[in-house]
Amino acid sequence: MSAAPDLRAWIGRTETLRDTIGPTPVAALAATLDHPTVPVPPGTPLPPLWHWLYFLPLHRHSELGPDGHARRGGFLPPVPLPRRMWAGSQFEFRSSVRVGDAVERRSTIEDVTSKPGRSGSLVFVKVRHELRCNGASQPALVEWHDIVYREAKQSDAVEPLPQPAPPGAAWQREIVPDDVLLFRYSALTFNGHRIHYDRRYVTGVEGYPGLVVHGPLIATLLLDLLHRNAPGADLAAFRFKAVRPTFDGQPLRVNGARDGRTVRLWAQDHAGWLTMDAVATLRA
Repeated sequence: MSAAPDLRAWIGRTETLRDTIGPTPVAALAATLDHPTVPVPPGTPLPPLWHWLYFLPLHRHSELGPDGHARRGGFLPPVPLPRRMWAGSQFEFRSSVRVGDAVERRSTIEDVTSKPGRSGSLVFVKVRHELRCNGASQPALVEWHDIVYREAKQSDAVEPLPQPAPPGAAWQREIVPDDVLLFRYSALTFNGHRIHYDRRYVTGVEGYPGLVVHGPLIATLLLDLLHRNAPGADLAAFRFKAVRPTFDGQPLRVNGARDGRTVRLWAQDHAGWLTMDAVATLRA
């Protein structure tokens, strides 16, 4: 039997990808988020987090694992745990990314950490992404992406206690995430993870009660709420943490409250439990 890989040996690995910010993904996500159809000419600023529509994971079908993700190894470490989730992210928005820009994304694995959890072993991987536009020396956007890997769900697993969503929302919007919304977002981001569209897999193999709403989609909806209520806001930084999974078919509420340059944003499920906690920082 071969020895288990030293996952921390992946720290420092880099990957560089290049893409051009085309207008069609912008128009498609705008339609998915139920915005009116408007032209997307060259030079249009890309809304925050919409860079996730680019640098898509174009793995060959034969390279995919049973969960729809690429098989472990390569740039990301080969974590020997079956469940993978987006735990959270942090962002610095330094300058605009615009439609028509030629963009380079340089990714670096900054850390790999193993920890025990209530439901078994956990492995956290932190990846730093830097986006540079049109050959610029300084990044327009810096993102830290936190990935968590978990053991398969056991029948006797102890689930963490849910947290009630905080009161005091000045802005609220209710969305019922259905399988069409989840499919469209998966298609836009070329995300093959079966927990978002394959009900038989997600309930029978991973043990969830329904299709899992993408963490990045919820984060996008939170900033979309900010845009709808403060359309001129100039975003300097943003961070979010996934607290509890959200499932399809039940109302999801996104909330916000502004205090000067700080905007508290959060999402809650139909039972009132906190599912995502976030903070946006404005330049003015």
